[in-house]
Amino acid sequence: MLERCKSKTLSYLFLSASLLSSVALAKQPTEDIAHQLTAEQVYQGIKTTLETNLYSLPPRVQGHYAIRQYRMTGENKYANGSLIDLLTIAERQAYYACNLDKPGFIKTESQIEVNKLKPGIRGDARKLAIAPYPEFMMYSNVLLRYASRIDEFGFTGPCHDLLITTLKKADLTPALTDKQMIKAWAAQLINYVFWAKQIGLGDYYDAYKAAFIATYPNDQDARLSNSQYKNKIYGMTHFIFAASEYYQYPVDPKEYQWILDYFEKNIDRILTDTTEDIITEVGISFLITGNPNNPVVNKVKQHVIAAYDPKVNMIPSPHGDAILSSGEHRNVLAMMLLDWPETLHQGPYLNNISSTKKHLPKLVTPKPTLGKSITH
Repeated sequence: MLERCKSKTLSYLFLSASLLSSVALAKQPTEDIAHQLTAEQVYQGIKTTLETNLYSLPPRVQGHYAIRQYRMTGENKYANGSLIDLLTIAERQAYYACNLDKPGFIKTESQIEVNKLKPGIRGDARKLAIAPYPEFMMYSNVLLRYASRIDEFGFTGPCHDLLITTLKKADLTPALTDKQMIKAWAAQLINYVFWAKQIGLGDYYDAYKAAFIATYPNDQDARLSNSQYKNKIYGMTHFIFAASEYYQYPVDPKEYQWILDYFEKNIDRILTDTTEDIITEVGISFLITGNPNNPVVNKVKQHVIAAYDPKVNMIPSPHGDAILSSGEHRNVLAMMLLDWPETLHQGPYLNNISSTKKHLPKLVTPKPTLGKSITH
């Protein structure tokens, strides 16, 4: 159980604010809400919990939070958390990319990644789906992931040329368009599609979109199990998120209207049959495409506010767990939904920020200057 770290003063402020929030809550149906907190109070409660406990979380989770908060706020204090992520992934890329010319390395490391999949319905399905593609995990979940993230920070990583050469020799289309792969990894695959384009490897978008729609035709929704329905919706949100390079840019809704229309038509089932992570992503999909007044956004906000548990000051897992290391994703998404900015912020370009520039890993090389230097 999460250890509470809030002060009595902060708790008193939240309580006082809740007593004064009747006007803000007037538009919200509260019969299903176990508390009377406003969107702002829920946002502040989650933020305080995460930031009080941030240094107890794994580096990957710290980086995930800091990157998203930087893109929401543009505040340089979050650049240091992003630097933790860069330090971690630069070392990882040094190991993987610089050994790509070793015989058998790709297949061996790919299998190691597959072996990390946890047993269970989803893990077993993923292992079965990926079996025909023994090198794909290395190409996608390792090389593409690290190279694209380093690129987002304004750098190229170690052995970048060897990484690019290796990936250009690999045809990712069969794995990306395999129906069993899509049923097991829908959101991850669209990420790989956009990451490949981002670092100049080619455009797999049309092929993946066609395969995704063929795998999940809307007229077959009634036949989908809950797990498959969640996979479909999660994949659809990631079309939009990946297009934004993860909350760095607004997305033109025209290309993704088929997704937004589907969400609007099916929001009741989405609220019932998916999880808080996925539901929140549906709401953010409308925000990032410039549709903040769509009724879906308000429905999702009400659901997310109701899911917040003031006893643990966060949104618990579907099983009721309040574990920050696994629940940060769900909770930072809720923060983003409840306090979406007017302007998104690119980067952070760590070589242009004085507080991070002096601490960069030697393993990365700055790309051509991206804007003016930013002082702390």
